[in-house]
Amino acid sequence: MSTENTGASTDVHSSRRKFLVQAGAAAGGMAAMALTAQAKTAVAARMPRATPAAEGSFWPGDTRLAISISMQFEAGGQPPKGTDSPFPKVDFPASVPSDPATNTWFAYGYREGIPRMLDLWDRHGVKVTSHMIGEAAKRHPELAREIVARGHEAAAHGPQWRSQYAMTREEEKQFIAEGVRMVEEVTGQRPTGYNANWLRRGPHTLSLLQELGFLYHIDDLSRDEPFVEQVNGKDFVVVPYTLRNNDILLIEGRNYSPDQFLGQIKRDFDELYREAGTRRRMMSISAHDRISGSPQMVSVWDEFIRYVKARPGVAFMRKHEIASFALKSPQTLREGETI
Repeated sequence: MSTENTGASTDVHSSRRKFLVQAGAAAGGMAAMALTAQAKTAVAARMPRATPAAEGSFWPGDTRLAISISMQFEAGGQPPKGTDSPFPKVDFPASVPSDPATNTWFAYGYREGIPRMLDLWDRHGVKVTSHMIGEAAKRHPELAREIVARGHEAAAHGPQWRSQYAMTREEEKQFIAEGVRMVEEVTGQRPTGYNANWLRRGPHTLSLLQELGFLYHIDDLSRDEPFVEQVNGKDFVVVPYTLRNNDILLIEGRNYSPDQFLGQIKRDFDELYREAGTRRRMMSISAHDRISGSPQMVSVWDEFIRYVKARPGVAFMRKHEIASFALKSPQTLREGETI
């Protein structure tokens, strides 16, 4: 591609981005004014203060690319049988109360996986967001508290491993609130971010999250940067999740090898880092307790972190930091549609 064509493409993209930011800001302006002082104070009290960004930059300080790691704490919160696993599906009769093989696979997550990953993050000074199923946190409170004590974010992931999309509005509200209560009681930290089971939210989910005081959700794959959408006439932040950089889809004992996963996330990083020179970019990666906590996968994560830290301007940010910054930044994209 010629330099001339590249410049033209950049100009077109920049113009479109400015239009999206400005148009969305105009549409959301009146809604933002409608926020009460009490609501603003409540959100601000829960959010960490981000370093102010320099004029014209996309992230706080000298950050060029933000990397957002999700560490799913699900082990111990799964149903006794019928849960997704690498084992062949079995329709157990009612006389068989549980699936021991699958449950030992999950147990690896809290016995070995999360402790190993916590040590890895500490070695590199990396902070992550841990999406906690309420039952998992309740059954292993010391581990849940350790996650928060080491500086990581506790986010909500439902009280049990259960789909919520078919619930009535009131059932779903109670479901979400119960998950928040369980995590907060164990860790002392009230979640401000949400992740539904397999991203399958229902028609009431976003409205309920807004009502219950959440700042953001992650059940969206549509962008490589955070953005703002309107929910109940107010700003609500989306910190996009990932399937392409997700160990549960690519590893889980059946699809990818750790080396293939490493190659893929390196390629993803390289391209996003290049794009980050002219626009806000965020890389999302997912680490599940019983998968990325294995020795081979921790070695992959270790190599990847060393690889990206060799480039200037790379920052690992927790999702509530990203959402808080995006909400305040005038450069944040504001979507006219809410999916």
